[in-house]
Amino acid sequence: MKYFFLSDGWTVGRVWEFGGLWDERAWRRPPHIQRMQLSIVERGERLWLHQVEESVLMVEVCPSPTIQADGSSASIGQVVLKRLITAEQVLELLCGADLEAKS
Repeated sequence: MKYFFLSDGWTVGRVWEFGGLWDERAWRRPPHIQRMQLSIVERGERLWLHQVEESVLMVEVCPSPTIQADGSSASIGQVVLKRLITAEQVLELLCGADLEAKS
């Protein structure tokens, strides 16, 4: 498994595997991406640990759209590509950060 941290208010967009963008028709399923119940606080921002399957190389993350009073959606329009980290790298980050487990 591989891992990445994702801030509150952000969501996963496109997913890349070895052959390029993840193709749900070819794989016959979406990629396995699961938010864990563990977070760290970095520079006052809560980052949630996510687990992804080994086949995933990189994920695109973007702000979740917010619904305005008139029913339209607004987002910042920023996109970030996240490189994935190993379990060992996660442990290093967790050992040096403020932790909060959530049940």
